Amino acid sequence: MAVSQDRDKAVLGASDPSAAMHHGFRWPRPDHFNIAEVCCRRWALGGKGASGGPENIAVIDHSTLGIGIFHSYFELQEAANRLSNLLVAQGVRRGDRVAIVLPQRFETAVAYMAVLQMGAVAMPLSILFGPEALEFRLQDSEAVLAVCDEASIEAVQGVRTRCPQLRSVIGLGAATGADLDGAAAMRGASPDFALVETLADEPAVLIYTSGTTGNPKGALIPHRAMIGNLSGFICSQNWFGFDPAAYPTLADVVAVGPAEAAVRPASQAVFWSPADWAWTGGLMDALLPSLYFGRPIVAYNGRFSPELAFSLMQQHGVTHSFLFPTALKAMMKAYPEPAKHFAVHLQGLMSAGEAVGDAVFDWCREQLGVTVNEMFGQTEINYIVGNCVVQWPARAGSMGKGYPGHRVAVIDDEGNECPVGVPGDVSLHRFDVHGDPDPIFFLGYWKNEVATAGKFTGDWCRTGDVAVRDADGYLWYQGRADDVFKAAGYRIGPGEIENCLVKHPAVANAAVVPKPDRERGALVKAYVVLSPETIAKRDHSALGRLQFEQELVAELQAHVRGQLAPYEYPKEIEFIDALPMTTTGKVQRRVLRLQEEARARGATA
Repeated sequence: MAVSQDRDKAVLGASDPSAAMHHGFRWPRPDHFNIAEVCCRRWALGGKGASGGPENIAVIDHSTLGIGIFHSYFELQEAANRLSNLLVAQGVRRGDRVAIVLPQRFETAVAYMAVLQMGAVAMPLSILFGPEALEFRLQDSEAVLAVCDEASIEAVQGVRTRCPQLRSVIGLGAATGADLDGAAAMRGASPDFALVETLADEPAVLIYTSGTTGNPKGALIPHRAMIGNLSGFICSQNWFGFDPAAYPTLADVVAVGPAEAAVRPASQAVFWSPADWAWTGGLMDALLPSLYFGRPIVAYNGRFSPELAFSLMQQHGVTHSFLFPTALKAMMKAYPEPAKHFAVHLQGLMSAGEAVGDAVFDWCREQLGVTVNEMFGQTEINYIVGNCVVQWPARAGSMGKGYPGHRVAVIDDEGNECPVGVPGDVSLHRFDVHGDPDPIFFLGYWKNEVATAGKFTGDWCRTGDVAVRDADGYLWYQGRADDVFKAAGYRIGPGEIENCLVKHPAVANAAVVPKPDRERGALVKAYVVLSPETIAKRDHSALGRLQFEQELVAELQAHVRGQLAPYEYPKEIEFIDALPMTTTGKVQRRVLRLQEEARARGATA
């Protein structure tokens, strides 16, 4: 990956910094690569781990009591070695799938490092999964072992009899009822373990995607995908605390390791995100890249709240974060002027999953002192599009541009690139901007060659997300292919309408879906969650609840009509207590859309 620094400096002076970075960046391409080695072992064995000093902290466990427990890279590696030896004794072999059913906690990082360093495949499962979701994934993956804690052990054991491949369940933390008390057994296991030298193309992680139709699909992620994530992570986190003078090019930052850290100024970043470590955003966008750069990540196993978020960031000096738009909206509503209550000093803030919108965008810039870098990716090809405000201007509501190294385009049904302003499918080419294979690609869907083939049009991998490209190369999200709909002949993307609604002080959150209509095909309908203040006003209004809500509907419709095109305002608004959400914090518009379709069928029956 040796790149001429002089050439990089020359191109970085071009009028388009993002294009210059593309031109000057090349991926490292090792034949052998193991995520656990670069995310833990190299730091633990680098001479600083044994001291356990604050400069070598890997995980800060933030308890519900507000206490932070510090775990060094040396401690993480030794615990991972003990667990790896335990897994081997339980019959786990290279390539076997191991389910990790754990929340954010130190033991979760231990489990990932243990599984990955022995060449097995980690399969993250959310502790929020119900029996059906757990059973399907354990069955389909043919997982041979599950690692649980007190929050997940009962659910896993409840479906175990229907998962014949699952030979053993190990309990960590305070789990009881497992086949093996992992915490006790690890104390007697050897603290030494020889890393399995995996190929870069070997499977590392099996993550099941949300099923829009039919059962979820297991995306098989190789070790090299960690490399493919790095340019996006560094850019979205504004260089992640590294000194640009010591690391003048993106290639320099991506290549950082123990040798470089010994002679160059290290990053002082501290990372936290509420994103579950059982899904791509929490694992590949938070936990693993933080550890890759030898920096601490805060783990919190509890419910999110705006107060918790601000307090945690203040207490642990969090400098970089990934916060969903839903979380940012809640924080904005709860603390319009957070500096009056908390001392938070963010240097980088990434958001993804939904469009942030200019209301939240402006609040972050004005009140948090940081510009949000919106990002886009998916499980199969993560971290491919986004912003980097320290390198090129961020535009409120834009997905950003293709991150360096990735060849991204908006394509039509035939695989042709769409002209400026024409909606199409955001897609990633198998080969990067230099014609080399892009390391970020998944290996395919587990036991589903048909679905894997259907993901591609030629060498383009389709995301299923619709966007338009402007003249400057920025992408603007229009919605999932199955979220975009037509009403009265107009193509409607829900994000813009939802953003407009959230700007109204009465609205905490909103989701827009089509309501079947005999004349127009569909009407624009909005489901709205009211702010606590508005709920209080409604409940004590002299008008009565019905009239209050009728007048509020008219007010919200006028608000949207005044901001967007006439055909975009919601013809119908329904107030609900909470929007249906995935475990990853995304609004499940599909649930609401199906509800409207069922109501329409009932009305005509």
